[in-house]
Amino acid sequence: MMEETIEVDGKVVTVLPGTMFRVEIKGGHQVLAHISGKLRKNFIKIGVGDLVKMEMSPYDLNKARIVYRVNANVTPRRAPIRSYGPKR
Repeated sequence: MMEETIEVDGKVVTVLPGTMFRVEIKGGHQVLAHISGKLRKNFIKIGVGDLVKMEMSPYDLNKARIVYRVNANVTPRRAPIRSYGPKR
């Protein structure tokens, strides 16, 4: 039997110890969320104000798993200047 999840978007309100976060979803409801293994493995940093995508179980709507951090940084970064050594 396949377990169904609910995908929701939210905004991180508080960073708690142990990679736990308090996230506010639409309607002002706040849930307790932890980060998924892929985010933990790839050292994705999440801070207050970040927009995140979460998965929630339909059985407990007070807890969630953060599966993606939305890149809200809209300012383009400049490419680094590369040095290829002295010209000959």
